[in-house]
Amino acid sequence: MDIGIDLGTANVLIAVGNKGVVLNEPSVVAFNKKTNEVIAVGNDAYKMIGRTPDHITVVRPLSDGVISDHKMTEKMIMAFIEKVTGKQLFMPNIIMCIPSSITDVESRAVVEAAKIAGARQVYLIEEPVAALMGAGVDISSPNGNMVVDIGGGTTDIAVISMNGVVVKLSMKMAGEKMDKAIVKYVGNRYRVLIGEKTAETAKMAAADVFSPDGSRKVLIKGRHLVRGLPEKIEVNDYDIYEAIIDCVREIIDGAKNVFERTPPELAGDIYRNGIYLTGGGALLYGLDRLMTSELGVKCNIAEDPMSCVAKGTKYAFRNIDKLLDGFEHVSMYK
Repeated sequence: MDIGIDLGTANVLIAVGNKGVVLNEPSVVAFNKKTNEVIAVGNDAYKMIGRTPDHITVVRPLSDGVISDHKMTEKMIMAFIEKVTGKQLFMPNIIMCIPSSITDVESRAVVEAAKIAGARQVYLIEEPVAALMGAGVDISSPNGNMVVDIGGGTTDIAVISMNGVVVKLSMKMAGEKMDKAIVKYVGNRYRVLIGEKTAETAKMAAADVFSPDGSRKVLIKGRHLVRGLPEKIEVNDYDIYEAIIDCVREIIDGAKNVFERTPPELAGDIYRNGIYLTGGGALLYGLDRLMTSELGVKCNIAEDPMSCVAKGTKYAFRNIDKLLDGFEHVSMYK
């Protein structure tokens, strides 16, 4: 069995063989410090965020696209693999998706986590390469394609042609930074402290980064910073726009930076083909129109953008004999 894992800061997606994506759950682990046991992962652990007693800690073992808690990451990967395969006694081949700017030390941590989880062979593929393949783009032709993959911890921007990464940029500016910006904005303006989970819900429900007009509204609950009592307030798309627009402009500036380093022939291809937006951040309302107006190039949201990277691993397994640039068999770590 071949398994592709998009090990994201916010979500883990797993694609199995020809079945496509079979698991999509938050990258969260709940751990009991008294018994030293993992009590929940994924959706079950996500429901516990901000709601646990002292002896249970809920952690996100990945930060900014890389492993920050090695032990918890191993436990999480093992639990997810067991969910999709059952308790079968076999060792799968695993492709792990990684940010394009990951260091050797960080990639070694990903590989070791996969090996301990039971992988027979481990391959690494850079997220923008997988994202473009998952979006249905033929990356083997001598034709430039650009992808902006906005995840939870990192945004990966790359220009790809003939199975190779020509120009790339990985930024630690993505969904989680936007959530933190919303928490800060609501605290400053309304004097209400909300959690990042609430901020994410507000972003998904009320964001409009292109033309906010106050029509998109959402009720959020938190604690008043002065009175210290529970509080319910209504925020609209203007509020979310003010909170996250600087984060969005940083991503657009990153795309401009990649364009400046792109060979002119490929830039012409991208102008004709458009830019592909993938990852959960691509669903931010109005982002495609804002980027189109700022960059002067048509931006297309890929079909099912959150699953593109995981879907791309399915196509990557077919190219194992070719081993793409940005796609590596890590036998050296065995």
